[in-house]
Amino acid sequence: MKIVASTRLNKAQRAMAVSRTYGTAQQEVFNKAETTKPEETSKRLLVVMSSDKGLCGSIHSQLARAARAHLKDQPDTDIVAVGEKTKAQLSRTHPENLVLSISNIGKEAPSYNEAALIADEISQLGKGYDQVEVMYNKFISGVSFEPTILPAFSQQAIESSPKLGLYEIEDEVLENLSEFSLGNYILWGLAEGHASEISARRNAMDNASKNANDMIGQYSILYNRTRQAVITNELVDIITGASSLE
Repeated sequence: MKIVASTRLNKAQRAMAVSRTYGTAQQEVFNKAETTKPEETSKRLLVVMSSDKGLCGSIHSQLARAARAHLKDQPDTDIVAVGEKTKAQLSRTHPENLVLSISNIGKEAPSYNEAALIADEISQLGKGYDQVEVMYNKFISGVSFEPTILPAFSQQAIESSPKLGLYEIEDEVLENLSEFSLGNYILWGLAEGHASEISARRNAMDNASKNANDMIGQYSILYNRTRQAVITNELVDIITGASSLE
């Protein structure tokens, strides 16, 4: 399992590197345009990115814990749970906030088509959210990850950017920019989370293998000691019996 996870991790890290390139380039555009979240928001949405699979340590539970902490500060926030693991945890504690859940996630390295479908599902909710945020597990290293939030700006926030005029953007493109940027951030979150999950699963399998080897060693020693004790007792019985016949 460790070898399989290591092979998948290499593929996941390549997908993560590509998504980071697009994501950071998009962030740079919004930073230069000085795009910011609205000061007053009445409708908030948090998209929590996990997967359907377990056996990867505490990666899903830590993300759910971070989402619950976020909801504690902003209890009126709607939740979109991407992946069965997050859905299972948040539906027990905040069922009233859960407006959409998406499954069949995390089987392979994510693609933009997958991210675009998720973004389209969110846009079809038709609730006109003032603020949308994407929460995911950021890949730090092979042994660490961190729940992180990316702000996905609404069309109104983008159009209100003070320095949007730095870019020549056609009206038709501007109308779709908000949904495109959301899809881009979802892809980034999916790819980072996928790499974090595969890495955590590899570590979990490695720890399981080490624990199994330790148990094998302990039981081998116990077996040999027991066997030796049985042989010794049998020899004592034989010698005692032979002595009694003399």
